[in-house]
Amino acid sequence: MPEQRRSRQRTRSRDDEAPIIPILARKVREVEAKAQGGKVGPTNRTKFQVIALLMREERARVKTDPEISDASRAELLKRLDGIAQILAKTAARDTSLITLLEPDAGVGAVAQRFRRDWLLESGAELSPDELIITREPEAKPEIAENQVIPQSVKARQLANPFLAPDFSRPATPVVPVRRLANWELLSPLFKSFEYGSGGQSASMELPEAPKIDRLSPKGMTLMKHQARFVESVRRGHRSFLLADEPGLGKTAQSVLAASVADAYPLLAVVPNVVKMNWAREVERWTPHRRATVIHGDGDTLDAFADVVIVNYDVLDRHRTWLGTLGFRGMVVDEAHFIKNLQSQRSKHVLALADKIRQTTPGGDPLLMALTGTPLINDVDDFRAIWQYLGWINGDKPAPALLAKLEESGLTPADMGFYAEARAAVIDMGIVRRRKVDVAKDLPAKRIADLPVELDDDLGRSIRQAERELGYRLRERFLALVSSRGLTVGQLDEDQFDSFVRAVAHAELEESKAAKSGDNVFTMVRKIGQAKAALAADYAAQLVRSVGKVVFFAKHIDVMDAAEETFAKRELKTVSLRGDQSAVARQAAIDAFNNDPEVSVAVCSLTAAGVGVNLQAASNVVLAELSWTAAEQTQAIDRVHRIGQEEPVTAWRIIAAHTIDAKIAELIDSKQGLAARALDGSDEELVAADSVQQNALAHLLRQAIDGSL
Repeated sequence: MPEQRRSRQRTRSRDDEAPIIPILARKVREVEAKAQGGKVGPTNRTKFQVIALLMREERARVKTDPEISDASRAELLKRLDGIAQILAKTAARDTSLITLLEPDAGVGAVAQRFRRDWLLESGAELSPDELIITREPEAKPEIAENQVIPQSVKARQLANPFLAPDFSRPATPVVPVRRLANWELLSPLFKSFEYGSGGQSASMELPEAPKIDRLSPKGMTLMKHQARFVESVRRGHRSFLLADEPGLGKTAQSVLAASVADAYPLLAVVPNVVKMNWAREVERWTPHRRATVIHGDGDTLDAFADVVIVNYDVLDRHRTWLGTLGFRGMVVDEAHFIKNLQSQRSKHVLALADKIRQTTPGGDPLLMALTGTPLINDVDDFRAIWQYLGWINGDKPAPALLAKLEESGLTPADMGFYAEARAAVIDMGIVRRRKVDVAKDLPAKRIADLPVELDDDLGRSIRQAERELGYRLRERFLALVSSRGLTVGQLDEDQFDSFVRAVAHAELEESKAAKSGDNVFTMVRKIGQAKAALAADYAAQLVRSVGKVVFFAKHIDVMDAAEETFAKRELKTVSLRGDQSAVARQAAIDAFNNDPEVSVAVCSLTAAGVGVNLQAASNVVLAELSWTAAEQTQAIDRVHRIGQEEPVTAWRIIAAHTIDAKIAELIDSKQGLAARALDGSDEELVAADSVQQNALAHLLRQAIDGSL
């Protein structure tokens, strides 16, 4: 939708010389009310963008229209300024809206539709081009210049140079759209999960587990919840968001699902840290099948294997030939890795899924997305996963989901629509089980906070840096208030809060771009460095009293300092880091789980926080805090998983009287989203601001009230 002023004829059936202005004023008040009530949902985010676009168009028209008198022009521009002020205040309250004002912000079909409808409501006569809503073609993923074709793949292509023709693919079903014609449906679908479920978990109805386990190999046993999932696949269901909590055996379920669906060859896209474990799980649960792992350029690849395992990091260079191998199934492990639709990683995954849908006989491949934490920040995190599974197509429900919505007989204007819409999506294949519900014998898990005093020189320097940052934020806050012709005493609670958030957001954006100086990121790193020895000392004490311990840190220098402390205590350790090869990492995991001499696994939160089995320990020490609740949960669940026989305790080492304590509090407050959307909880939602921004806002408030 171009931003430049369009030439269009306006009907003069109204006295107002700018009939769009009252419509924009009404719409902006609606968005403002939503922002005051909490997070602005997808629909109102789109309205916010369209209001800003139309306001700019109308301002340009009013300034140049020769038929408008100077007095009228001044009055109209004043009214437009009022709308702009409300937009600014709303953006200060929910700073994620600011990105919608960027010149390169994409304008989707829903925004185009809003613009068209509001202009028609104002009495504008639009051109045929403006009346027709077109959807921008999706950007194709960039193919890496270093594309490779492993020698093994060439051998397979020579052995079978083309796939057998497929005459069985059904035509794309045509869904008769009656009630839902012209409705924007994705936002209500997301909102149906955001509103919650009245106590109902987000899990489709699964068949009962067979009385006799005929699938598990000798010495292995499927748990009941695993058998029920596999039975659903055996009966014909083919697309799943398997969102079981971490530790409930999602890998084993997907491996056996591929077996009962005969979805071979199967492609598994996984994090680097778990690709060797994936090959091992294939061998354990389906010993009659061969798995191959792509390392680097694929020199060791067996292209004739049943399961091809590739990590996200090398997917780009293997995209071309992976699309030609004739896969009949695809698994995306830790599927929250693809939540950013604009990333090349997500585009490669989605392109491969489309290719597999096109080439699978019958057009019905087995597609599984595995993640215990599908929602990291926002319900919109579902979007990429639903797209991968074929439940939605861009900004519209795919035919199968649309048919379910039509069957309800409701529209988004009906109160009952949201519950029906949520149920329709769940029935597409969401499976979510919690440990407390399906693994009754799994020991309890608790998180215990251990405040520590940083009373050395580094600790004192951290507190001084916090004070200086707080004072700097306060100066920016006072300058912003003064620029509006106000004093702090004149601000009401809403104004005060919006100014605080605007200053915190500006500071955060500058911090992300800064290469030096004190900011929220450098302070948190310094706090981690200051806690390193204290956290390692506590972990060493745990080893002496309870046995093996898993030690998590975010920064390499904190891991290094901890390992030095363990060495002084004569404790044998293994290390799990991002720069290790998959073979070395798996060897470290095996040593920790099987070698009684290895006492501590020193792990990177980002490199070892997913897909790793460290259940030889029942105690976890979190030396540094994550920025997300999901990352923290994933780390703890490396220990709290099926096979664990001891109660699990995670010890969070928190620097007292610093921003560290506030970050811990903010992380805990972020737990409610997944609980509400997936587990039937009625927990209140918190604002969608980042933990970093809220931490900065906390520092600013302390500086303003003098408690810093």
